[in-house]
Amino acid sequence: MGLSELLSTYGEKYLQGLLATWSMTAVSFVFVMALAVLVTVARVSPLRPLRVAGDLYVQVFRNIPGVALLIIIAYALPDLRIVLDWRTCVIVTTVLLGSAFGSENFMSGINTIGVGQIEAARSLGLSFTQIIRRIVIPQALRTTVLPMTNLLIAVMLTTALGSQVPLNPQELTGVVSYVNTRATGGILAFLISALCYAGTAFVISLVGNRIDRRVRILR
Repeated sequence: MGLSELLSTYGEKYLQGLLATWSMTAVSFVFVMALAVLVTVARVSPLRPLRVAGDLYVQVFRNIPGVALLIIIAYALPDLRIVLDWRTCVIVTTVLLGSAFGSENFMSGINTIGVGQIEAARSLGLSFTQIIRRIVIPQALRTTVLPMTNLLIAVMLTTALGSQVPLNPQELTGVVSYVNTRATGGILAFLISALCYAGTAFVISLVGNRIDRRVRILR
């Protein structure tokens, strides 16, 4: 099957897959950022149990294969009477994996903040919560724009795990499987999907670089 025939027959399916990928990526990344901030705050907390829990979270979800985690969430949780729809399973998997790496990015950003700033804040009587909210998180966000841009791309690619479960509509990788089980799409079926991923990643990189130039902290 040629490229023109492939697009004319399955073009709408690819468009639906691209939109599904974008949708899952956007939803997942919002939760990734929120959870990454919470885990990072726990890791720098003065309370040792929170620090241990935060570090353990990162070590566990940073080192577990995505497919294995998806299988646990999609097929093992129902035995505990926790039943999630397939799309939610993919999003939860992506969020758990992404937030672990996101926390590491935030920790790198926090390490760039001068100790003098924290000591000055303490001398002014600011609490831990105030220091985190007014000093640490704003600067960490500004210094981790590029790493978080890369994380967003990684989140988008992680949504390809959706091809392992029956999503409707299917994401881009799932569309390739759909095409190749019904026609001889061959390498072209993969090429179209790959170009959609690459094009989206290119746009994300451009936007991320522009934001970084605007908010970058010059030292």
